[in-house]
Amino acid sequence: MGYQALYRVWRPQRFIDLVGQKMITQTLQNAIITKQTSHAYLFTGPRGTGKTSAAKIFAKAINCPNANNGEPCNECETCLAITEGRLNDVIEIDAASNNGVDEIRDIRDKVKYAPTQSEYKIYIIDEVHMLSAGAFNALLKTLEEPPSNVVFILATTEPHKIPATIISRTQRFDFKRISNADIIERMQFILDEKKIVYEKSALKIIAKTSAGGMRDALSILDQVLSFGNGTVTLDNALLVTGTVTREKINFYLENIFKGDTGQALQVLQQILNEGKNPNRFVEEIIDFCRDLLLYKASPTIIEQDDLMDVDAKFKDLANNITVESIYQAIDILNEQQENMRFSAHSDVYIEVLTVKLSQITKKGELVSDESYTDFEEKVTDLKKQVNELKKIVIDLQKDNNKKTSRGEGSKPAKVSKRTSVTVDLKKVYPILADATRDTLTELKEIWPDLMNMLSITQRAIMNVSNPVAASAKGVIVSFDYDFLFEKAEENEGLKKQLTEGLERLVGKDYKILFMPKEKWPEIRKNYLNEHKELVEKKVHTTDENNKKLNDSDPQIEAAKGLFGQDFNEIVKIKED
Repeated sequence: MGYQALYRVWRPQRFIDLVGQKMITQTLQNAIITKQTSHAYLFTGPRGTGKTSAAKIFAKAINCPNANNGEPCNECETCLAITEGRLNDVIEIDAASNNGVDEIRDIRDKVKYAPTQSEYKIYIIDEVHMLSAGAFNALLKTLEEPPSNVVFILATTEPHKIPATIISRTQRFDFKRISNADIIERMQFILDEKKIVYEKSALKIIAKTSAGGMRDALSILDQVLSFGNGTVTLDNALLVTGTVTREKINFYLENIFKGDTGQALQVLQQILNEGKNPNRFVEEIIDFCRDLLLYKASPTIIEQDDLMDVDAKFKDLANNITVESIYQAIDILNEQQENMRFSAHSDVYIEVLTVKLSQITKKGELVSDESYTDFEEKVTDLKKQVNELKKIVIDLQKDNNKKTSRGEGSKPAKVSKRTSVTVDLKKVYPILADATRDTLTELKEIWPDLMNMLSITQRAIMNVSNPVAASAKGVIVSFDYDFLFEKAEENEGLKKQLTEGLERLVGKDYKILFMPKEKWPEIRKNYLNEHKELVEKKVHTTDENNKKLNDSDPQIEAAKGLFGQDFNEIVKIKED
C-alpha cells in the first residue's frame, strides 16, 4: 500500500485517543456502558477536532461484542469492518454533495429495514448544515422517531445554519478547539513512535499555526517531514508555515513604535523577500500585540505559557509602550486586514500599513520615547502656569487680609499701582433694561457646555466666572478676581469663542459683557434707583398681563362658577 498521510494513519480508533475532548468521550462511554444511548446526536465544532472520528468510534463501541468500559476492541470483525469502511450497517453520508430531498427520502425509505451484520444501524451525516430546507423537513419525522435499532449522528462546523427543529431532536455535543499543549503532546507521541528526530520549538510553531485543529497540525507536520527529508527542525517549520520569527516581529514593532518609518519598511522588505505571506504576517503582528497587552496586564500569564518566548527584548518593548498605543495599532491592523482579504496586491497594503502605523506617533495618538518627552514638557509648562495663577490668588488674599486687619490710624501699606477697573454703563444698562430671570436660567443651564467648547487656557480664565444677568440680546458675566476680568477683557479671541459657542447652543447672537464680581451689586443697585419708575412699570405690566390671562382662561372661569364668592379665598392660581 502507498504512503498514507499522518492524520489518516494516526486517526483515533478509541475514545481515549481523542485529544482534548475528555467531557464528550466520558459522556458517550458512560451512555454505552449503561445502555442509555440516544437515537440522534449532533456533533459540532471547528474542523479537525475529532467529530467524525468520535462518530465512527461510537459506531464501533455500540456494535462491538467485546466492548470494554465503552471502548471498542478494534479486533473483532465488526470493528475492523467499520474501521475499513465496509460495514453496510454504518452509512457515512457527505451532505455537501448529497443535500437534496431525494437523498433524504432514500434514507427514510431504507431506515425501516433492520441491520444485517450488527446490532445497530448507524447513519453518520457529515457537514449536515449543507442540507437544503426541503431535505431538513424530510428528515424531521424520521429523526424524531427512528426504529429502535437506528442511530443518527449529525456532524457540522456551522451549527447556526441548522434549523432549531432538528437541533431539538438531538443530543448536542460541542467539540472545542484542542489546546496547543495537547497538540504538541500528540505530535511528540507520533514522532517518538516513528523514531523521528525533531525540535520541540518546531512543534510549537506547527501547533500555533494549526489553530486548535489536530488534523491540520498533522498535515503541516507531514509537510515539514517531506521538506526536511524525515526530520523536523525549527527553520523548516518556519519556511513551511510561512511564520515570521518572534525576534523579527519584535524588531519590526520596535521601529514602528519609535516612529522610524524607514527602518520599519526595511525590516518588512526583508520579511517579504523571504517569501512570507503578508496576510499571515498581519495575523502574527496582531497575535504579538495581544501578547504585549497580556504581559502588561499580567506578566505571569505570558511567562507561564510554554509557547511564548519572553526574552529581554520582548520585555523592553512591552515596558516602553503604553496600552493605548497597542490598542491603536490593533485597530489599524484589523481594518487593514479586512482590506487585504479582497485584494490581489496585499504587499502594497502591508507597506501602507507600515507607514500608517509608524506615523501615528506624529499625530500624538501613540506615545513613543520622543513624543512622550514632548508631552511631559507640555504638562510641565501647564503645571507651571497653574502654580503661577495660584500664587497670584494667594498674594491677593494676603493683601486683602492685611487691609482688613489694619486699624484706622495705622499707616497705609504700600500697594502696587493698579489700573482702576471701569465698567461701561452705556453697554450694561440696555441689557439690564430687558433682562429676565428665564433668560438667565436658560444660560446657566448651558453654561457648562459652553465652557467645554473652550481651550484649556480659556477655561482657566473663565473658571471663576458666572452669568449674573441676561436679556434676549446680551449677557453680563462677573469674575471673582479683577486680574482675571482684565485678562478676559483683553482677550478678543475668548469673546469671539464665547459668542460663537452661545450661538451654536442657543441659536441667538448674544453680546457678552464682563465685569468684576465686586462691582456687580453696586451697578445693579444704581440701575434700580435710577430707573425705579421703569422697573415698577415693568412689574405692574407683568402682573396685569398675568391677571388678564387668568381672567380669560376658560378653566379659571369654570372654577369661579363652581366656588362662587369664595373663589379668591379658596383657589390660588400658579403659573407653569
